[in-house]
Amino acid sequence: MLEFIENRSMLIVEDDDALRDRLAAAMEKRGFTMRKAASVAEGLESINQNAPDFAVVDLRLLDGSGLDVIKALEKRNGDARAIILTGYGDIPTAVAAARIGAVDYIAKPATTDEIIDVLLAPRDQSPPAPDRPMSPEDARIEHIEHVFQGAGGNVSQAARLLNMHRRTLQRILRRNGVVAESLP
Repeated sequence: MLEFIENRSMLIVEDDDALRDRLAAAMEKRGFTMRKAASVAEGLESINQNAPDFAVVDLRLLDGSGLDVIKALEKRNGDARAIILTGYGDIPTAVAAARIGAVDYIAKPATTDEIIDVLLAPRDQSPPAPDRPMSPEDARIEHIEHVFQGAGGNVSQAARLLNMHRRTLQRILRRNGVVAESLP
C-alpha cells in the first residue's frame, strides 16, 4: 500500500522517549520520512515549520493535550492523516479526536502495522477492528506501571501523581507482579 503514497512525511509526538524512538525507527523502515517531538510545544513548532502528511500523537503529553496538535495539523494540512495513540481510552475523547480531524484513536500498545493500516485506510473506509483490544483494566494497570516507572520506581511520588494512596498503589503493583525495591 505504501507505493501509492507520494509524500510520506510523518510526525510522531510522544513524551515516552523509548516508544517515540522505536516507533520512528519502525516507520522509517517502512518508507516514512520522520520528525519527532516530545511535547505539544515541539509538535506545534514542527507543524508550523512544515506540516506533515501523517501524524501519530499521544493524547496526554507533559505540557498538554495531543488534541491541540491534531487541531493545528488539521488547520495547516487538511489532507493530513493523524491518529491519537493513547493508554487513556474513553469515548468522549475519541469523539473529540474524530471531530477535530483524527482518523482514529488507538489504544497502546499498538503495533506498527496496526498504526499504518489505520493511517493508510481509504478515507471512506472504516479502519479495521483491533485484533487484540486492550481491556480497560489492562489499560489502567499499564498506565499505573508507566507512571510508577516514570517516577523512578518511587512509590510515594507515583501515588501522588496518580492521586491514590501509597498503600493502594503498592497492592496494585504487587498484584500485577511489578518488582520494586521500594515496595516494603
